[in-house]
Amino acid sequence: MNDQQRFVDGSVFGRRYDYADGTVLAADFGPGEATVDVVDGTVIVVAGDDQYEFEVPAGARASINNGVLTVEVPEDGDTDVDVEVDA
Repeated sequence: MNDQQRFVDGSVFGRRYDYADGTVLAADFGPGEATVDVVDGTVIVVAGDDQYEFEVPAGARASINNGVLTVEVPEDGDTDVDVEVDA
């Protein structure tokens, strides 16, 4: 992922941060109520009336706070994450 990348026709911005102990993906879904869940390697974000889904490696954890999604991929996971968001 580039330093900053647009998802979903430019409406969601995200960044990838690589650390020694893993990778963190962060995406800003904007203000408003949003929820996140991880089911069988798929992150599902519901923000307002929209639902977004993307694949993540096994062992990834996701949380959302004030519209900012954080996905943590541990070092032992597949850090070659290619995020494609489906709206």
